Amino acid sequence: MKKYLLLLFLNSCIISFGQTKLIAKNGSVTFEASVPAFEEVKAKNDAVTFVLNTSNGEIASLALMKGFRFKVALMEEHFNENYVESDKFPKATFKGKIEGFDYSKITSTAKEYNIKGAIEMHGKSKEINIKAKISKKDNGVQLQSNFNLNSDDFDIEIPSIVSSKVSKKVAVNLDVVLK
Repeated sequence: MKKYLLLLFLNSCIISFGQTKLIAKNGSVTFEASVPAFEEVKAKNDAVTFVLNTSNGEIASLALMKGFRFKVALMEEHFNENYVESDKFPKATFKGKIEGFDYSKITSTAKEYNIKGAIEMHGKSKEINIKAKISKKDNGVQLQSNFNLNSDDFDIEIPSIVSSKVSKKVAVNLDVVLK
């Protein structure tokens, strides 16, 4: 019995000390490619997965393209069929590293970090460098960022008939709490 309790105790210690990854399966990514004076081109995906390695600052995320929801169903259909071709390219991924990240120094006051990595979408990869605010919350670590992407970098064609209504410069906002 003592051996069993000792093994159980050692196993729980290994699990607690070995936990260096924080995960979220409900991160939020919003993008907007609206042009003033035209209908809003905006979508949100609340089921984006994020993983943060707290020991070295490596971060990765995965968004299923069909998870983006628009206010107008026809926009969503065009987005999936004509723009990002979701059946052919079902996901967008990001892999990168938070520069100067030290998990032990994360507090409830948001601190700005630089994140370098590569985003892959629509069969193309693009190196990006973004700013993010990171803070500790009661229920985990919050990461928030706003940055821009260009549809041309991912060979996403905007048909000429709507090119004046959809911006090639896409504003991206992400908000996630990792646990």
